[in-house]
Amino acid sequence: MTQIVRRIGVPPTARGSVGGGNCPDIFELSDGNFAVIGTEATADLDGELPADASRADYERIVIISRDTLVKAKADIPDA
Repeated sequence: MTQIVRRIGVPPTARGSVGGGNCPDIFELSDGNFAVIGTEATADLDGELPADASRADYERIVIISRDTLVKAKADIPDA
């Protein structure tokens, strides 16, 4: 069973979230993959994907804030 190993970046509270309603987050999983909490945007962005990009029916497009990713950069492994 895949488990969350650690957060990538800083907690949402360190990015200004105080009410729990704006909490994009990135986690490293025990199988080496990453999980993202973000805003569902599949319907809005699916038609905007470039010709060389696609998604499976079980995949979703999610948005995370720029600040979330920038503050996670130092924690993202190189390999």
